[in-house]
Amino acid sequence: MQSKPQLLAWITCDGVHIDPSTGKHTILGAFSNIQAQHFPATHPLMVWFMTLTDCAVGEHQVQISLGADPTQMQPLIRRSFESPSPLQRINLINEIRNLSFPEPGEYSILIEVDEEPLLATSIHVLD
Repeated sequence: MQSKPQLLAWITCDGVHIDPSTGKHTILGAFSNIQAQHFPATHPLMVWFMTLTDCAVGEHQVQISLGADPTQMQPLIRRSFESPSPLQRINLINEIRNLSFPEPGEYSILIEVDEEPLLATSIHVLD
């Protein structure tokens, strides 16, 4: 019996450093809110770091969508990744550049793997 993929970690941050000798990931500047002086606001760079497991062997698709209205989400990231084993922990680093927020508020984020929702969360944009 196949289980669905599991999301072990989800972090919004300024960057991720990968140590070339050990392969360890260091999260830089984790945050959960965005502060803006005026709107519409554009956030120049953020990284969404995630760790997945329980992915069947083979190629998979991850999609990350964002929206002010959770019923009208817009895909921001669509990408493929490989799973060598369901036991493997897969780290994905997703850079988002120049993301625009028309007004302050709570923006919904939906993470899906192979069209299966894994996490619905949000990011707060404050004025």
